[in-house]
Amino acid sequence: MTVEEFEEFYALSARRLIGQLCLVTGDVHEAQDVVHEAFARAWAHRSALLHDGAPEAWVRITATRVAISRWHRAKRATQAWARLAGQRPAIADEPDRGGLLALSAILRQLPPRQRLVMALHYVCDLSVAQIAEEAGMSTGTVKTHLARGRAAVAARMSDTLRAEDHGA
Repeated sequence: MTVEEFEEFYALSARRLIGQLCLVTGDVHEAQDVVHEAFARAWAHRSALLHDGAPEAWVRITATRVAISRWHRAKRATQAWARLAGQRPAIADEPDRGGLLALSAILRQLPPRQRLVMALHYVCDLSVAQIAEEAGMSTGTVKTHLARGRAAVAARMSDTLRAEDHGA
């Protein structure tokens, strides 16, 4: 992939990937960070990207893995600080910086792997098999996360609608 091809690839796909990863991470700034880091890694592998045939999927997978690594590091750091202070951790698995749409807020309440599967299926329009390959899960696990995610989103949306009805 030439410099010009890479620049065109970036221009055509960066915004879409940031939107997709925003739903995965729950935060637009975090999504921008992980997508830009993934593009930086893609730049180093740009000669192989053209032969791969799916450079956008490569960047999305890389960005997702970067996000998951950050969640794990943040969780371990929080636990370490809590142990040091002699108390239990007071924050969730990943930071919530808020300010997104209602759907994003609902998705943020899901466990990270469930949120990832939901975003890849409903936002990126990937099949169960594609999600399994990208996320390193079995197809059965993907189906389980989709079913549980749909149920959780439906329940939260129902709660939100009921709260709006009682508040109006």
